[in-house]
Formats: sequence, C-alpha cells, structure tokens
Amino acid sequence: MRRPSFATGNARVMSSAPSSLTGKVQPFTFGTGIVSVAFLDRTAAFVGAEGAVYRVELGEGADGAVRDGAVHGGAVLAAASDGRRLVTGGDDGQVMETLADGTTRPLAAHKGRWIDRVALGPDGVVAYSAGKTAHVLQPKGEARSLDLPSTVGGLAFAPKGLRLAVAHYGGVTLWFPNAAGAKPELYGWKGSHLGVVFSPDGRFLVSSMQEPALHGWRVVDGAHMRMSGYPSRVKSFAFTADGKWLATSGSGEAILWPFQAKDGPMGKEPTMLAPSASSRVTAVATHPKDPVLAVGYEDGMVMMVRITDAAEILLRAPDADAVSAIAWHGVGGAVAFGTLGGKGGVLAF
Repeated sequence: MRRPSFATGNARVMSSAPSSLTGKVQPFTFGTGIVSVAFLDRTAAFVGAEGAVYRVELGEGADGAVRDGAVHGGAVLAAASDGRRLVTGGDDGQVMETLADGTTRPLAAHKGRWIDRVALGPDGVVAYSAGKTAHVLQPKGEARSLDLPSTVGGLAFAPKGLRLAVAHYGGVTLWFPNAAGAKPELYGWKGSHLGVVFSPDGRFLVSSMQEPALHGWRVVDGAHMRMSGYPSRVKSFAFTADGKWLATSGSGEAILWPFQAKDGPMGKEPTMLAPSASSRVTAVATHPKDPVLAVGYEDGMVMMVRITDAAEILLRAPDADAVSAIAWHGVGGAVAFGTLGGKGGVLAF
C-alpha cells in the first residue's frame, strides 16, 4: 500500500482547547517507573519496573490506599491481564500470577532465563516466551512449547480457538498447541517483528516492526498490508472493540488505520486524532465497548478522544514524565495510566 504522509491526509484537529477532567483523576506516586497497568475487578494494578505490583481498590467504601507487594526478584519484562488476574514475566526467570487481593503464585520458572513476553488465552491458558522458545500452559492439559528461529518478539492468542501468534525475525508464526503433528504456519515478512495482535474477528493479523512501521496479513490468504510513514517505532497498538480501527502510537498524534473493508487498510489513508505540536504518542488504549481512545504522550499528557467526532478531554497535563501504560476497566467504567517516573492516575466514571 502507499506510504501516507502523517502531515496531511485524513486528520481531524480540534479548533478549541479540549475539556478537562484532570481534577477528577485520583493521582498516585509509586516507588518505581510503571511498565504496565490493568484492572482486576475493582482493583487497579500498576506494575512497577523493579518487580512490585501496586494495587488500588476502587469504588464505594475503598480507602484509596496504595498496597504493594514484591512479585519478582528483579525487573518485570512483560505483563498481561484478562481482568481477573495479572500475569507477569521477569528477568528472574519467573512467570507469576497476581490476583486483586494481592495473592501471588508462580506459574513457571526458568532459572537463568528472561521471560520476555506473556499473553493470556481462553479458559485460563497462559503463553510466555524465554529466548527463542514459546511456551503454553493449560489448566487442564499438558504444557506445550515451540522453538522459533529467533528470539520471540510478541505473543497473541486468536479470538476463537486455541491458536497462538508468535512474532519473531522474519515474520509471525501461527501455532495450534493442541494440534498434534500440525505444522506451524509462517506469515513471512523480512525484518524483526516485535509485537503482534489479532483483529477482534480474527480476520487480520498485525505486527509491529523494529523499523517505524507495522505489517499486516489477511489471515485467510496471507495477503500483505504495509502500514508505514511513522517518525518513530510503534510500541503501542490496539484494535477498537468493533474491529473497525487499529489505533497506534509512534507519531505526534494517535494514528488509526481503517479495517472496515475486506482488504483492511490497503489503499486507504489513516485517520489522525488528538495531535500534539510538541510531543509524540507513547501509549494508546481502546475502550472495551465504545469508539473512544485513551492516549498518552512522551511529555506526560493523557487525553481521552472520541473517534466519531474527535472530541477531546484532557486527563493529565504535560509535565515531562512520559506516559508508559494505559488501560481501561473491562466494562469501561474507569481508565488508569502510569508514567516512567513512577506517577499514576485513575479516573472512575
């Protein structure tokens, strides 16, 4: 597909200053930078870079206190949540599960290895990677593993069935862990692939690249989709709940690629929302039901923006502390964010 210029095209720019809800955001300060954030029922869980998980209970009767516990004996390298539990991987070789009440338990251990990526699948299934090997843990089945040609860059489960996408150098491999004798299928493209996601309907597969670009495939026939033109590498990307848009970081605004048609974004320009004149987007999170994004920036600003009309609401003013993580509650009633400097915030509606 053609390379779009993000300085032109289908941009939507607000003509006036955005509304603000900064006064309704509950702020927090943690002992370390935040690498991930998730909601576990009524608890917001902030994952610290140095191995702790900070928990804040929400709702009526909650005291708003920050409760923390050491989960890893070193740096946290990966985290994923399904709204019920938080699974993390660290440079201590541990795969750990944390619940809303702070209860933790080890799921796997690889002495002397780094757990680089984690992903959660259906029926309690967990995937994680250590070096060039992807592992799958099943509550009611045998553990499985798959060796890849290079270090695993990303993991994602398909929306239906037990099928795992594994990003690595040279493309993305699709693997059915329980299909004995079935050969994994490679969706190839030159270069290093560092993250991967399925569209909600399972029709499209998209990876982030070491270079400032995304690459996609139509799953049914492997047709390629090249999404490039970014000034920096895309580190955060997510589909909207209806699958119509893929929201991404990597530019001075949130870039949204259209996936409404059978060919996805091929031959189409992206839409640009919540532009900043002086900073780049570092994190995006899509609302679980509505056409709304939460967008974090390198300068610390956090915006909420509605896709249908580009209406913006400011959640956090810039302060030079880069936003590193954003997450919505599973039903959309709250949003949380964290920064590299160890700050955080929760807005409950």
